[in-house]
Amino acid sequence: MLGDPALHTFIGGRPETLEELRARYARWAAGSPDPAVPWMNWAIRFDEVDRVVGTVQASISNGHAEVAWVVGTGWQGRGIATEAARGLVAWLSRAGVWAIVAHVRPANMASARVAWAVGLRPTGAKQDDEDEWAHTFGN
Repeated sequence: MLGDPALHTFIGGRPETLEELRARYARWAAGSPDPAVPWMNWAIRFDEVDRVVGTVQASISNGHAEVAWVVGTGWQGRGIATEAARGLVAWLSRAGVWAIVAHVRPANMASARVAWAVGLRPTGAKQDDEDEWAHTFGN
């Protein structure tokens, strides 16, 4: 799923080798080096074909979460990212997170639509070359 060069148009970088992916997953499984900032990582499994088609992630600190989602190019356009991101936002809300931030490249209209669908709105701020999108749950 992460090996498609077209996917990296918006997420940056290049497809990782098998060894690099194993190292990435080992880092994810080990968790954050800072115990005060847990990393949450979920695989998105598409039941119709019993296959992992993407991921959603959150780094949580002091009631704030930085979130991201990735769905493989062959699975995009089916609402999978939106459904997974909605589940992530709901989970974070139940876990006591009161502010959610995502960073979206300006040309990545599909990811901007996902952010909008889950209640995030552009803040006007930028991080590197990405637009900040955020939602607060009333705190």
